[in-house]
Amino acid sequence: MNFLCSWSGGKDSCYAFYKATKLGFKPAVLLNVMNEFGDRSRSHGIPKPVLEAQAEALELPIHFFSSTWTDYEVKYIENLQRIVKDYPISHAVFGDIDIESHRAWEEKVSAAANLEAVLPLWQGNRKQLVLELVEAGIEAVIVSCNQELGPDYLGRTITAELVEELENKGIDACGENGEFHTLVVNAPFFKHKVDVEITEKAVSSNYNFAVMRLKNKEVSL
Repeated sequence: MNFLCSWSGGKDSCYAFYKATKLGFKPAVLLNVMNEFGDRSRSHGIPKPVLEAQAEALELPIHFFSSTWTDYEVKYIENLQRIVKDYPISHAVFGDIDIESHRAWEEKVSAAANLEAVLPLWQGNRKQLVLELVEAGIEAVIVSCNQELGPDYLGRTITAELVEELENKGIDACGENGEFHTLVVNAPFFKHKVDVEITEKAVSSNYNFAVMRLKNKEVSL
């Protein structure tokens, strides 16, 4: 029942991790896909040192590999097959909620490495899942968002009040349509808080990004 967690650094992967442990699964390793330069995550644009700090707070190893979107699937399978040789795992945990094509892909790549895909959040109500993770003590902050939200939302912590505010603006509570991405900085199962401070806000490709300081070292999202 040992598992690999597909780890974005954001709220959904973290809550899926937590829910998997409550189902009796035991975490063994985190997996994150970096961009082709290897300096930040492909999905959320989170710098490698921040992801390493999260892994350290979880007291788990984290496996990175770099990829373009073009060769993403091939490299993902290759790395899963490599990881199963290094860790005694039988399952792969993912944080997707209700997008069928995502689930199909995750089951496909997991099967290629003789792993069973587990989606603990699957078919949950999006708003309710966010409220549950807040109630569970998972502290996540918005670190990137579209122009509909704007740069003032960067650095805001996900709370029940913020969920209502987002929904009143017509924004999905989970950000499942790409409206925003989050970074988990603390949780009851972290051994300590990931000390991140936002020092600047930047715009790239019509999207707002945070510039953060981690343990006296400045890193840019």
